[in-house]
Amino acid sequence: MTVEQNVLQHSQKHQQTLLNQLREVTGTTDIQLLQQALQASNGDLAEAVTYLTEKNAKVPQQDETTYYQTSQVPSDKYISVGSQADSNVIDLTGDDKDDLQRAIALSLAESNRAFRETGITDEEQTISRVLEASIAENKASLKRTHTEVWSDSPNPHDRKRIDNCPVGLKNVGNTCWFSAVIQSLFNLLEFQRLVLNYSPPTKIHDLPRNQKEHRNLPFMQELRNLFSLMVGSKRKYVDPSRAVEILKDAFKSSELQQQDVSEFTHKLLDWLEDAFKIKAEEDREEDKPKNPMVELFYGRFLAVGVLEGKKFENTELFGQYPLQVNGFKDLHECLEAAMIEGEIESLHSAENSAKSGQEHWFTELPPVLTFELSRFEFNQALGRPEKIHNKLEFPSMLYMDRYMDRNREITRIKREEIRRLKEHLTLLQQRLERYLSYGSGPKRFPLADVLQYAMEFASSKPVCTSPVEDIDSSTPLGGVTAQQQPPPSLAEQDSSTPSESSGSVSVPSSTATAAQQQRAPIHKPFTQSRLPPDLPMHPAPRHITEEELRVLEGCLHRWRSEVEYDTRDLQGSITRLHRTIELMYSDKAMMQVPYRLHAVLVHEGQANAGHYWAYIYDPHQRCWMKYNDISVTKSSWEELVRDSFGGYRNASAYCLMYINDKKPFLIEEEFDKETGQILSGMDKLPPDLKQYVKEDNELLAKEIEEWDAFQARKAQHEKFTLAAAATAAASSTSTSSSSPQPMSIECSPPDNAAPQQDPEYMEQPSPTNDSKHLQEDTERAISRVAAEQEERSPEALLNGAMMTPNMQGVIMAIGKSSRVFEKNGPEAAFFKALKLEYARLLRFAQEDTLPENDYRLQHVIVYFIQNQAPKKILERTLLTQFADRNLAFDERCKSIMHVARAKLDLIKPEEVNMDEYETWHQDYRNFRETTSFMITGLELFHKTNYVEALMYLIYSFQYNKELLTKGLYRGHDEELLGHYRRDCLLKLNEQAAVMFESAEEPEVTTGLGIMNELVVPCIPLLLVDDTDKDLLAVEDMRNRWCSYLGQEMEPNLQEKLTDFLPKLLDCSTEIKSFHDPPKVPACSTLELCERFSRIMSVIRKVAAQAR
Repeated sequence: MTVEQNVLQHSQKHQQTLLNQLREVTGTTDIQLLQQALQASNGDLAEAVTYLTEKNAKVPQQDETTYYQTSQVPSDKYISVGSQADSNVIDLTGDDKDDLQRAIALSLAESNRAFRETGITDEEQTISRVLEASIAENKASLKRTHTEVWSDSPNPHDRKRIDNCPVGLKNVGNTCWFSAVIQSLFNLLEFQRLVLNYSPPTKIHDLPRNQKEHRNLPFMQELRNLFSLMVGSKRKYVDPSRAVEILKDAFKSSELQQQDVSEFTHKLLDWLEDAFKIKAEEDREEDKPKNPMVELFYGRFLAVGVLEGKKFENTELFGQYPLQVNGFKDLHECLEAAMIEGEIESLHSAENSAKSGQEHWFTELPPVLTFELSRFEFNQALGRPEKIHNKLEFPSMLYMDRYMDRNREITRIKREEIRRLKEHLTLLQQRLERYLSYGSGPKRFPLADVLQYAMEFASSKPVCTSPVEDIDSSTPLGGVTAQQQPPPSLAEQDSSTPSESSGSVSVPSSTATAAQQQRAPIHKPFTQSRLPPDLPMHPAPRHITEEELRVLEGCLHRWRSEVEYDTRDLQGSITRLHRTIELMYSDKAMMQVPYRLHAVLVHEGQANAGHYWAYIYDPHQRCWMKYNDISVTKSSWEELVRDSFGGYRNASAYCLMYINDKKPFLIEEEFDKETGQILSGMDKLPPDLKQYVKEDNELLAKEIEEWDAFQARKAQHEKFTLAAAATAAASSTSTSSSSPQPMSIECSPPDNAAPQQDPEYMEQPSPTNDSKHLQEDTERAISRVAAEQEERSPEALLNGAMMTPNMQGVIMAIGKSSRVFEKNGPEAAFFKALKLEYARLLRFAQEDTLPENDYRLQHVIVYFIQNQAPKKILERTLLTQFADRNLAFDERCKSIMHVARAKLDLIKPEEVNMDEYETWHQDYRNFRETTSFMITGLELFHKTNYVEALMYLIYSFQYNKELLTKGLYRGHDEELLGHYRRDCLLKLNEQAAVMFESAEEPEVTTGLGIMNELVVPCIPLLLVDDTDKDLLAVEDMRNRWCSYLGQEMEPNLQEKLTDFLPKLLDCSTEIKSFHDPPKVPACSTLELCERFSRIMSVIRKVAAQAR
């Protein structure tokens, strides 16, 4: 190939790329007009769009008053938004009521048709269109000033890759478009191998250092580094910043601007093609070097057409194939329309007419076939892009035979047959419509039902009076006069009771309505010829003879049967035609070019803002995976369909990537040539990349090691602090008087089984010196206990002081063991009280109680039992409670306390793991802290202090979620917390919206401050949880603000709204960092339990009232 030919081919390819992009942006399909715009703008895409916009602006448009209508929504929740009317305008300025009825019917029919086709109401489409138009108009003033930064978890263990889970990509600032495309390409294993094994040209210094080379080669190296980390990194996700920065410089755009995924994919493939072209030219052994990127992603089609009566054939190269979405229901319809441009009748006729048009026939399909779904069209009237939310279906297996040049003649025959069948289908559908929508007015009904209604009328009981004669105007509408009696003919035929005859009778209109409600359902057989006696009177014939009724009944019955037969026949014929059209290409000869769906790139949002993610098929696990920035999760075909077909949450497929199903090398793993084993992980990488990944993994390992060392030091420090406190307490006990300082120990989780066997330290007797001490105490106690039994008994103490539930339980157990104490001494009494208290707590742990009475808050042992804590943790915790110095009420309590302390001293270090013991107690402290957050948040919520309540509810939900990962009884009801978190956000959203509506500057500023500082940062938390209620709440909040678009407001309000909306509509699920948790006031166990009981009672009452 000569230099001139090479340059010419590259120029033609560049020209075609610009034409495709211009066609997609503007929606203009006129090739000559597009070429004219490019020539006038010297190839500048932006100027070409401006040129076409100005040109269309000069074309006379409809009067704006006839092009738009504003409909008032019957709800005071949202401000109404103008909706675009049908172009077939009916004059409603006159007095013709028929025109008004036709307009209403036309509007309803169009609304119903649009809803059936797309699943989206006119109001929703209009809101979306106006939103997109407004944001596009103010694009220059949009500043996405997120003050929050994406933050990694400080704990490196949270960022560690789990097994061989795919690696995610960090969003480094509106780069979800980059993540979606790169993940789709990375999972093409052939492409992955090409990138990883790419080596820069060795003669690089001999080549001219042009701008392309200076940019493409560094990018290739960064892409290799990124791919190597995605293969062998031990991180859950990696940072693509270096590759992204090179791309952003090339786009010459703002760092915060959201890039279009098709534009980026075009650019990426161009760069890769150029990079591999340099390498191919250096390594070539023949005259024509092979570029692996071209062979992988580029195909060829034959353009066959007629231009001004002259036939032509051209072969063209294509990469991503653009398809229009608007007006089509599935991918095959899009492809059929894209393969034919203009009027092409002359292609198939012998006559050489002057009509122009062309067909496209694929001569060579690439192994990776990519379709761009053009979901953005340019609104010529508004001069703005709009997103198309129509539903478009696509298959998981696509057969391309019908579009191949070698099948041209067969396809043309089949297309002609389909065209004929569709014409026949249209006629049948029109005939069926006449049966199903019978009548000449705006209201139409199925003809079979019309005949049914006529039969019901004819067979009703005849009346001989006017429908108003039996109503006395002097009585209220609800009653009849005593003198008014029904005609004898009615009295004879009606078996109504006296109470019915004196009951209330409705006015005729109400009677008709009631009769309609009581009518038999559609298609009900003629099983009833007379109205039941208990129904109110409805219209009936005045006079009809038996002969007339018999003839009429026979005719109506026969006609209805004929209509039903014709309807079924038409419906069956239509179904058969649909099936015939569907199976037109199902023969084996037309199923030889299978392409399997590999990846779907999804966009959620509107024309100028939104979020991208990808669904990619994993052939090894045989399931779909969802790649959403750092999050990589298993998905399903059903979820893909929901998010990709369109019509759901403004999300739809933007790009489809199919791979040739007969070329398994595209997704097959590579085998070691010597061992025959599959290469995986680091074995895939060349030596330089192995070293690169190894160094990065060592950095992560070092970070983990430093974190663990820091946590160990922190735990050791806390342990020493506790030991020092215990030592100080012990020394103070030995030197202090009989009035001890209060000390309360409350801990963590439980076990469901009672101790089966006492450990050694429980079996051993107390030391001798302690026994003497206890004996002396006992002897002194005996002389005083009898006199003090009534006023100083442990039971009496319960009524005289406020104690923790733990202390109350211990004192009660000691009181019940008094006889054992008197008979056998303190040690036996200690064992008796210990067993009694444990039995009581075990019963609490197994009871089903009301929500407001949570025994876990009252007793740490209950928490431990329900969460199956080890037995020795339970025993030590219970011993600690009996050893509490606050038990020094009398000699009996003090004696048992001394026994408990002696038992604690006998515990050997190897018998109870103190680290585990402290971990369980820390978990319980976390549970109490979470409870405090929850109670405070719920109390503030029910006081309507939503601003302060939000952070408490947010943190309580997050902390509770972490607790529940360890066990079902570790935390509180997640659904309850989720409900109040969601409801609080909705309340704040409503408050902020009301402030914005006031148009007062301080109120508007406060409202937007609430949204920016509280609501918007919390939206990703709802999106991550992905529950239906949370997703609906997010949609409600967004729709509330979108409803303001299109309304008249002050320019400063419009500016603030357009600056705020992109933040609200950002669909990223990455969690932004929050401020420190709010402070929770310290409170005693009794106070905490009382507050918990009060707020849960309030919640239960509110729920009961709601029901």
